[in-house]
Amino acid sequence: MSSNFTMPSTDAWAGYFAQAGTTLSDNPSYLLLALGSFPIVAVVLNVLNQFLPKDRTRPPVVFHWFPFIGSAIHYGMDPLGFFLSCREKYGNVFTFILLGRKVTVALGAAGNNFILGGKSNVFNAEDAYTHFTTPVFGKDVVYDCPNDKFMEQKKFIKYSLTGDRFREYVGMITEEVEGFIKKDETFAAYQANSKEWAKFDAVETLSQITILTAARTLQGKEVRDNLDKTFAHLYSDLDGGFKPINFLFPNLPLESYRARDRAHKKIADFYIDIIQKRKSGTTENVDDVMGYLMQQKYRNGQQIPDHEVAHMLIALLMAGQHTSSATGAWATLHIAENPELVEVMYAEQVKHFGNPDGSFREMTFEEMRDLPVLDAVIRETLRMHPPIHSIMRGVREDVPVPTSLASPDKEGGVYIIPKGNYTLASPIMSQMDPSIWVHPERFETARWTDPEGFAKQALRTYDDKDGEKIDFGFGLVSKGTESPYQPFGAGRHRCIGEQFAYLQLGVVLTTLVRHLEMKLGAPFPGNDYTTMITMPLAPRDVYYRRRPTAV
Repeated sequence: MSSNFTMPSTDAWAGYFAQAGTTLSDNPSYLLLALGSFPIVAVVLNVLNQFLPKDRTRPPVVFHWFPFIGSAIHYGMDPLGFFLSCREKYGNVFTFILLGRKVTVALGAAGNNFILGGKSNVFNAEDAYTHFTTPVFGKDVVYDCPNDKFMEQKKFIKYSLTGDRFREYVGMITEEVEGFIKKDETFAAYQANSKEWAKFDAVETLSQITILTAARTLQGKEVRDNLDKTFAHLYSDLDGGFKPINFLFPNLPLESYRARDRAHKKIADFYIDIIQKRKSGTTENVDDVMGYLMQQKYRNGQQIPDHEVAHMLIALLMAGQHTSSATGAWATLHIAENPELVEVMYAEQVKHFGNPDGSFREMTFEEMRDLPVLDAVIRETLRMHPPIHSIMRGVREDVPVPTSLASPDKEGGVYIIPKGNYTLASPIMSQMDPSIWVHPERFETARWTDPEGFAKQALRTYDDKDGEKIDFGFGLVSKGTESPYQPFGAGRHRCIGEQFAYLQLGVVLTTLVRHLEMKLGAPFPGNDYTTMITMPLAPRDVYYRRRPTAV
């Protein structure tokens, strides 16, 4: 087919543009039309670019309409649905655009093992999180220091949480929960002998209980004594720095950011003042986590500076508060959804700790770990609602990925994840994967009582008590990266507070069940993925009545 079309000359193009510029400047409506067309042109060019031939050594990129925004909306609103749909189209390995970032996902247990079990000089957590955590936790701790130093800090915290302290914590947590039920205005107005049902917001109540119990056990007497005074509102402002917008845009000129920074300084100064008073003898030294950290030295012989002790305590409080309060809220909602389960948990306590007069003796830490129904409730809650649904790492050098990781029928090739990209492992995907879990959308505690069932096998792989242990710098631990069940992360960044979290959750739930009958008054709430830690959507009310023997 012939054509009489010829390309205009360079001079002709210049004339066209000059004429167009004159026309636009003389007619504002043309200018507005031109400006309004830019987004459309950007979308069209972005879509066309995705249909051009691609480098087959790169993982497939998820189709997206808008440049820069990419798949942020779908991923942000429903990460599990996003991962499932992407796996169906692209396999277990793919890249998506998240507000200008290129994020390569590796799904499933094998994908988690590839990323979370990788070397820190390749898959680096600091590169992914320091911009987000440093304003909240502070300088020179966690992701604001070299990885080997962070591992030493984890060791200090881990070794401060001894079995003897855990045994003491059981009574402390019980007292705090019972005191909350007695004194909190939501519960205090309820008459103990009433047959009417009252209600409480699961998230608000469990958040308050969690910070009270964490402060009493982990933070020391001075912090707990001030929690209802100056500390509480400061914590709220600091907590405001733990939102997705802070992760994506860490330094916006907004009042909430300024409040975050003011709160961090005041809380850090509060801790440092306590530390210095203890050192000077103005107040007595206490055998708590703060006291333990004050005595520790790094491998190079340096005493931990006061500001680092303070910042580690902030990190310990903030990280534990979010995960435990979320899991506690979800667990409370699940057991309230099934009043029969509440009574089974109550009967379990009567059997183990009940006295003839209807009262209960105090349980021990070891006894709490030997309650199978309670254990199943906590395990199943963590399976369905891992506090963090996505774990990211920055890529520091080009990384080859076997294509067999994406799909078994692609064996023999490799993808390359370029330096400067991010990688993502997803605990929620492996724990809610319908291809390996039976009815993963159902809350079924029975899956954890079958010693030969899939859940127990996944737990054994995660804990791997008899297998090889690795010391990343904070003591020997099982990697757990090959398990489809990873509620506390895995590898070198596995949560060192998981035993405390289990203790805290167990004592809080047993105490609530011991004193309250519970039920739901509405359908079970969905997931709120707009927060960094996945929370239940409102309404999330739990209806309750005091038991006759309750406080």
